[in-house]
Amino acid sequence: MIYSVDVRIVAPVNDTEVTDRVADAVRNVFPDAEPTHEDGRLIAETHTLDAFSDVLHEQEILDTARRVFLRNSTDEGFSFALKKQAAFEGIVNFAVGDPDELGDIDVEVRVREPDVESFIDYVAPETDEGRPVDPVREYGDRFDPEDEAY
Repeated sequence: MIYSVDVRIVAPVNDTEVTDRVADAVRNVFPDAEPTHEDGRLIAETHTLDAFSDVLHEQEILDTARRVFLRNSTDEGFSFALKKQAAFEGIVNFAVGDPDELGDIDVEVRVREPDVESFIDYVAPETDEGRPVDPVREYGDRFDPEDEAY
């Protein structure tokens, strides 16, 4: 699948936090992003969610991710928030409700190609009993039938 997306990632850096640790949290789930420090927060951009999608597959949280993405989608894209501490460990944990005391990692995804729903299908495909419904079509070249995650 060919797609064109802009992903903006923003994470607050509080006085009690080490900036490099917050940057590591962002890079652990978005390795293609390079955060820069601006006015008490880290801002990063990337144009892919492939590595993030890989984590969703590995953690077997595709259904949860789809629900979060679809609930927070518009015609232009979707947004979501992640827990900073979990991200520091390389784990995706969606933030719901009130933000953590230290703040969450806020992610905005603007989709230019294809449409938003098709891109969500690509990042977090529908599942049947936890397995992607059509992993060859949805997961493209990254699908490995020998991989026990499938």
